[in-house]
Amino acid sequence: MKFPWEKMMATGLGTLRLSPRDFWAATPREIAAAFPKRQPGALPRDVLERLLEQFPDDT
Repeated sequence: MKFPWEKMMATGLGTLRLSPRDFWAATPREIAAAFPKRQPGALPRDVLERLLEQFPDDT
């Protein structure tokens, strides 16, 4: 799997508006840290019901 340079450059130079100098000085981890972490959405009802059937609460 090759590294997604086009996406990383679009993010660093476009979205974050880093200068080329700052972009190339940053690590991929530093660029990723500039974005807030996504919070997972609510579990759809049908998925929850399937999980409850699969893993019943025996207490």
